Amino acid sequence: MAIDLDKTLAEALVERKALKDQLEDLQERLEHNVHVQEGDKPAENPETLLAQLDTALADLERLIVAINRTNLATQLPGPEGWSLMEAIARRDMLTLRQSILQQVIEISRVNHWVVTRSEVRSITVLDVAATQKEIDTLAKERRELDVRLQAANWTVRLTM
Repeated sequence: MAIDLDKTLAEALVERKALKDQLEDLQERLEHNVHVQEGDKPAENPETLLAQLDTALADLERLIVAINRTNLATQLPGPEGWSLMEAIARRDMLTLRQSILQQVIEISRVNHWVVTRSEVRSITVLDVAATQKEIDTLAKERRELDVRLQAANWTVRLTM
């Protein structure tokens, strides 16, 4: 299948999701049709499913290449001068830091030891309020960046 360059990046991302869903479906159908009771026939021919799998994989590969090239070649409007690819990487790192800090806060809230007079006490050494404030700032920055990326996705055309 040839990649339709007359589509927006957002449309290509929707198509990529549909292809991934199709691949999951094909995998499940293959798994259900590779073994049958002796003398029975599978509900679907595994060879036909494998051919469909190969076609879907080739389509997905071409689409991913087109999306990645577009993300690399397209400048995200804004003062940073980032390509879409760089903005996506930044968004992913904001998300990752936010997630890690949130997990650290959750751990700091758990009392790990039952304290008696003879045991060592456990205290939280993390400034939870400051960390929560940082999480909120990261979330806001991520949301704002995501809005800019989404806007670009609906206006940018795929490139090869």
